[in-house]
Amino acid sequence: MTLAVTSPAFKANARAAIADPQLQGVLRQGLGFVDRRQAAIDRLPEFDALRDSARDIKDHTLAHLDLYLEAYEERVRAAGGHVHHAVTPEEARGVILDICRKAGAKTVTKGKTMIAEEIGLNDFLEANGVVPVETDLGEYIIQIRHEAPSHIIAPAIHLNKAQVEADFRRVHTHLPENRNLAEPATLLAEARTILRERFLAADVGITGANFLVAETGTSIIVTNEGNGDLTQTLPNVHIVLATIEKLVPTLEDVSQLLRVLARSATGQDMSVYTTFSTGPRRGDDPDGPAEYHVVILDNGRSTMLGGEFQDMLRCIRCGACMNHCPIFGAIGGHAYGWVYPGPMGAVLTPALIGVDLAGNLPNASTFCGRCEEVCPVRIPLPRMMRDWREREFERHLSPVTVRSGLALWAFFAKRPRLYGLMTAMAARALALLGSRSGRFRSLPLASAWTRDRDFPAPQGATFQSQWKRRKR
Repeated sequence: MTLAVTSPAFKANARAAIADPQLQGVLRQGLGFVDRRQAAIDRLPEFDALRDSARDIKDHTLAHLDLYLEAYEERVRAAGGHVHHAVTPEEARGVILDICRKAGAKTVTKGKTMIAEEIGLNDFLEANGVVPVETDLGEYIIQIRHEAPSHIIAPAIHLNKAQVEADFRRVHTHLPENRNLAEPATLLAEARTILRERFLAADVGITGANFLVAETGTSIIVTNEGNGDLTQTLPNVHIVLATIEKLVPTLEDVSQLLRVLARSATGQDMSVYTTFSTGPRRGDDPDGPAEYHVVILDNGRSTMLGGEFQDMLRCIRCGACMNHCPIFGAIGGHAYGWVYPGPMGAVLTPALIGVDLAGNLPNASTFCGRCEEVCPVRIPLPRMMRDWREREFERHLSPVTVRSGLALWAFFAKRPRLYGLMTAMAARALALLGSRSGRFRSLPLASAWTRDRDFPAPQGATFQSQWKRRKR
């Protein structure tokens, strides 16, 4: 019932993505997140100081996670809610289905939640007679296409307007042929008409959580469409689905994290809707659910605590790392083969499903460092990708050609004089052979490079010999 994993076929996925002209056109166009982020942080002189504070808040929480989990559960129960702990996806799905059955639910509306994707919740509910309806516009589009999200904050970024219009006409069979769906506003109006009916019919609403506040027992969602508010206030039952690292100690801490979240994600000073929910509807509340449940999932995250990958648990899911990643920008999100794409996925996915399945992902990096440079909680993503590469190598999961090549390089690297002699000879030979054109269209042992671009012929002596000459 979980999302199919195609991460082992990453290389084939990437080649297919690069050869897809429609996808390449959409990726080149982009959504302008990079420029918007820069403009937003330029307006906030204390942004880097806030990033330091956000990092420290998350580190403190992870160091005392057991205490904050207990405090959060106590506050939720004091407010009339229920907390359910799940170690595995199977347990989380079982808890949610049990709540839906007790409520007699036939229809469930859902806000955008990557954890629901992680545990394959939609397929599971459908298989058990409960109809899930995604209410985030991007999520709704990919649901009717039976696809996975391609970006954690822009799920349908891989599609163009014509594809969305075609899908709406295919699924919304009531539409007259002359109905205008050529503009974003008309597409949005059509989606709103359909989704309002689902909001009113839903028996249960499921949302994710950007943060869980231990001080008050509050869950917080950040959206731009308002669908999250309707999902959690109209149905009789509200289920919050979150993972253990979403905990934050206090409302003051959350206020600092919110200041870096939207700026890093979409370049907004603050998202349009930032919604705080604490327990079920009280006697004098005008709306809200009669039941409030929080399902907190582990799914391998506790094993990351105290290890070299703990820093990944600081992630607040802003998507800045993938927005700035040249690899993601070339192939999109689906090539990564599971829920989490881009640099954060290259670190998190092996931790959750195993390096044997996702070992290719940490290799999909130029190590330019932009992901760490823009991360609002300063996660050292390149360092952790190197750690996964080392584990892949130690377990002999990397190709034989890679291991053999590294072994050959290590032989010479351990013998500096021999290394210098061989590289000097190779540089002179390549310079002589490439002296006419200044480049090579093909080279033995370098076909992966020359297949797509020329290899420049060396100019002059090696770097090390030039460095020694300058020192003298």
